[in-house]
Amino acid sequence: MSELVRFGVSIEDELLKRFDAEIEKKGYASRSEAIRDLIRDNIVEEEWESDVETVGTITIVYDHHTRELSSTLTHLQHSFKGDIKSVLHIHLDHNNCLEVLVVQGKGHLLKQFADQLVSTRGVKHGKLTMTTTGNAIPTKGGHHHHDGDEHAHD
Repeated sequence: MSELVRFGVSIEDELLKRFDAEIEKKGYASRSEAIRDLIRDNIVEEEWESDVETVGTITIVYDHHTRELSSTLTHLQHSFKGDIKSVLHIHLDHNNCLEVLVVQGKGHLLKQFADQLVSTRGVKHGKLTMTTTGNAIPTKGGHHHHDGDEHAHD
């Protein structure tokens, strides 16, 4: 496990107040954990831009009455160069369906695929959310401090 390193940060008072309000609202135990998450998020976002193996979800809402839409979406899914691990399909109401696709592949391929799905006629809204397996990112909870003593989580 990696060793924790302490460092100082200079920040404007008003920005710190807003940050503290956000971390309280989100339920963080400390500023340190919130900052670590911000750094991890930035590293993950950088990985999306590279050819690193990435995982994500593509969520789309569409009108299933749109002519040829079902066959177009199926064709796009079959031609995807990455892996579709799972698809969840929900009938929201008489006209609308929600699909959530769990996908894996190079970040640029996932973005390209999501763009194709979202721009398809009949798709009302869509969003790609990507993450990473995080092999290059230290995990949460590896170590924490109490009164200056470092402890490893089991």
